Amino acid sequence: MSQIKTEEQIVTKTRKKLKPPVQYKVLLHNDDYTTMEFVVYVLQSVFRKSPSEATQIMLRVHENGIGVCGVYSYELAETKVAAVHDLAEQYEFPLKSSMEEA
Repeated sequence: MSQIKTEEQIVTKTRKKLKPPVQYKVLLHNDDYTTMEFVVYVLQSVFRKSPSEATQIMLRVHENGIGVCGVYSYELAETKVAAVHDLAEQYEFPLKSSMEEA
């Protein structure tokens, strides 16, 4: 009789734990020239806020000098900031927007 040797191999799979994507806050900055109505318009058109929510954010920006419009992935936040700047330029307002890590 012949002996058959079998080798056992253990295969270990390592899984990389994926981190959720880094989120970014999109901010609006207060200035002395942009009208409150235009800021509400921007919040409604770019950020899809309701009229009451847009008004609350606009008042926060007015009172504190800065306000959070939303939290998004990097690419989406970058797009929102660019949309705010394009709209402000189109209507000839100096409204500034920026993004920072949440």
